[in-house]
Amino acid sequence: MEIIKHLEQGVYNVTLSGNFTFSNHPEFRAILEKIAERDVEQVVLHMSAVEFVDSAALGMLLLALDEAEKHHKRLVISGATGQVKKMFDMARFDTLFTMH
Repeated sequence: MEIIKHLEQGVYNVTLSGNFTFSNHPEFRAILEKIAERDVEQVVLHMSAVEFVDSAALGMLLLALDEAEKHHKRLVISGATGQVKKMFDMARFDTLFTMH
């Protein structure tokens, strides 16, 4: 998976592409650490280029949500399609996350 990150006016944009699996845990930890920083007000995970997620990826997203809520930040998941959207629908992520 490729991860492109940039912070602009308090919005931490994270664009993910490829397969999002357990093997991406170390890279994803850096995102969790960034959520806690003062200059971040909102996190947007752009998922339109993600082709596959496994159950570990769903767990990592839940960890990100917990971290965001702990620091009173907003977390948005944007652009999920195909298998990824199906997984999010099955996991009822729309009840937990702001989805665009």
